[in-house]
Amino acid sequence: MSKITIFLFSLIFFVSGAVHAQDFYDVSTIQEIKLTFEQTNWDALLDQLKATDEEAYLLALSVEINGVMFDSVGVKYKGNSTYNANNLKNPLHIELNYVHPNADYLGYSDVKLGNGAADPTFVREALSYEILSKYMVSPRANFVKLWINGTYWGVYSNQESINKKLVKAHLYTDGDNPLFKCNPVGGAGPGSNSGNPDLVYSSADSTAYYAKYELKSNFGWAQLLSLMGTLKNSPEQIASILDVDRALWMIAFNDVLVNLDSYTGSFAQNYYLYQDENGRFIPIVWDLNMSFGGFTMLTSGGGPGGGGQLSITQMQQLDPLVQSTNASRPLIQKLLANPVYKRQYLAHIRTILAENFANTAYRTRALEMQAVIDQAVLEDTKKFFTYQNFSNNIDNQSTGGGGFGGNVTGITQLMSARNTYLNGTSALSPIAPAITNVTTSTGTPIPGQLVWITATVANATTVTLGFRDKSWTVFQKLPMWDDGAHEDGAAGDGVFGASIVADAVENQYYIYAENASAGRFSPERAEYEFYHLNTALPSPIKGQVVINELLANNQAGSTDEFGQMEDWLEIYNRSNEALDLVGLQLTDNPSNPGKFVFPRGSVILPHDYLMVWLDEDGGQGINHASFKLSGSGEFLMLSDSTGVVFDSVSFGQQLADISFGRYPNGTGNFEQMPTTFDAPNSLTSAVVTQQDPGGLRLSPNPAGDVLQVESTTSLGVVRIVDLVGRKLVELDGQQNKTLRVSVADLKPGLYWVQVQHSGAHVFVKGQ
Repeated sequence: MSKITIFLFSLIFFVSGAVHAQDFYDVSTIQEIKLTFEQTNWDALLDQLKATDEEAYLLALSVEINGVMFDSVGVKYKGNSTYNANNLKNPLHIELNYVHPNADYLGYSDVKLGNGAADPTFVREALSYEILSKYMVSPRANFVKLWINGTYWGVYSNQESINKKLVKAHLYTDGDNPLFKCNPVGGAGPGSNSGNPDLVYSSADSTAYYAKYELKSNFGWAQLLSLMGTLKNSPEQIASILDVDRALWMIAFNDVLVNLDSYTGSFAQNYYLYQDENGRFIPIVWDLNMSFGGFTMLTSGGGPGGGGQLSITQMQQLDPLVQSTNASRPLIQKLLANPVYKRQYLAHIRTILAENFANTAYRTRALEMQAVIDQAVLEDTKKFFTYQNFSNNIDNQSTGGGGFGGNVTGITQLMSARNTYLNGTSALSPIAPAITNVTTSTGTPIPGQLVWITATVANATTVTLGFRDKSWTVFQKLPMWDDGAHEDGAAGDGVFGASIVADAVENQYYIYAENASAGRFSPERAEYEFYHLNTALPSPIKGQVVINELLANNQAGSTDEFGQMEDWLEIYNRSNEALDLVGLQLTDNPSNPGKFVFPRGSVILPHDYLMVWLDEDGGQGINHASFKLSGSGEFLMLSDSTGVVFDSVSFGQQLADISFGRYPNGTGNFEQMPTTFDAPNSLTSAVVTQQDPGGLRLSPNPAGDVLQVESTTSLGVVRIVDLVGRKLVELDGQQNKTLRVSVADLKPGLYWVQVQHSGAHVFVKGQ
């Protein structure tokens, strides 16, 4: 990123006032931001920078956010159609860490403000994001009162940035994977030479796409080309490289809310793509200031309007399958060409309609948001529409004004008729299956126990169970049966059943049913929401679990699952049973014992270890704590919520890659030793674990009657041997990536699973 500074000076970064106990994107409050420029011609300078370099910032003297002061911040104008050098107010991007790298407000360093050029109501963005957040990961938005050099500049929308911070917080990742902003680098619109980020594969040369997509990570072009190539040439394999369900939610949302400044509309823009740890791209919707019909253009060939402006009636009656035959929108065309994906997409549309537009609750919510900013809008002399437009546009079309010089459809004017129209279309009128009485054979299984999941389903020909054991893994699919052989009662009675093996950590599932014309999920917001099944494990008592080893200066040792070398802690289970640490507390400050609380799924096996990364990176998973250790020495304590201290240790200056642990293992005093990560402590030999290159996973572990063996590649021959090498089980998994192995006849104890591509892995056979 280029940083062009027009005026440079040095101030000391300082904070004044108290940081309010609030969320910066809380829609029930209005934020206050006061910008101060040294230059009196700051507006002309910002226009000049935007004209010459979109990434250039002007150095501002200071910005005050809700009473908190920051000096030396970067400011630039942003936006494409909402920006104009003649506007009284333009969209702004404020970078708090422009000079001071650690500057942030409540954890946020980027502040992005929209000017309301296309929205008389001022609430389209906040209302749309609130609806979207029910169905997929999304940024948030609320409102700001802005002052510039002491003059009130009016009300702005305040939109959360899509960046490394957001994906780390929601997608169980380190944020370093490929991330693309899918907006033309030179701006979209008539006359643009950049092209549209439409996911059309046209060349194997990545440079052909540089103007269409903005790479926000260190790498990713090969991955994006693979996505586009798969859409074009192998759409049947798209689920391996795209989170299809979230893509369907995005397309459904854009259609229902007539959000055409999007992938669905003329310029196929305003979304991000992030590749998660499973190698799948996840779409994230961006820039909803023109939702609810604020932008009215469809690409030629994609539907009514022929690429021009849609009338109110055309928007009210926009086809739920719009763009489904348009080759220039392959994400829509290829997904909806798949009959199952099409039925799932239409199920998502039904859900959005039923939950948001079947009554006038959305209107009430819009009026509640307007009440927060009413006085501030009244006093805004630089707004694009009149106060009367602000008051009326929830229900009625506004006339005149706006950054586009045209009329803007009323929100209820659009959505009331649209709800009626969509529910009457041939695409949505077929009767979907009904799913009721979703039950499990046990409410709290033990790890390894076979659990039957059943549901009463009417009007369905196919019923599928989706299940996974961690929030960051991909849902696996199993058919459910009504044949009397799957704990489903009598054959043909409308009760469907399937079984999973209870994992020791977490069990998540949903049900999808369909007939030839329609589908339905349970819960209806799946896959974004799902049912939980908690395993039954005892909580530890004092003496059963101890702090066993820690490393506070990791320079060249073990890495976490994201390849990062972080501080780590090893907890050891002295007992003969698996334990659930949920609710236990870990801290480096005795006055704040609950600094990190172990969440559900923090399971430790008998005479085994639980590794915790002390990296201030809780978004990477449940075993990542909210604090780091000091290599110069400090204190660590493990306790429960009642104040009982399970274990504690104080330590001094630490050497690089030398740990501090108990010897003998689990019982002895602490001393410096070679690191033995996730292994018995030793004074003579270090152990560095590495991720299995074959992606092998055993679950549950400990196992009951069934052990599931999973891999990212074909398993080959799978053997189970005892500790002296005697072969007890051998199966051919040559064509399989998942294999369920019966271990009911094995005695409780330790065994090895040998897999052709990945060596031997230990598992515990439970009682």
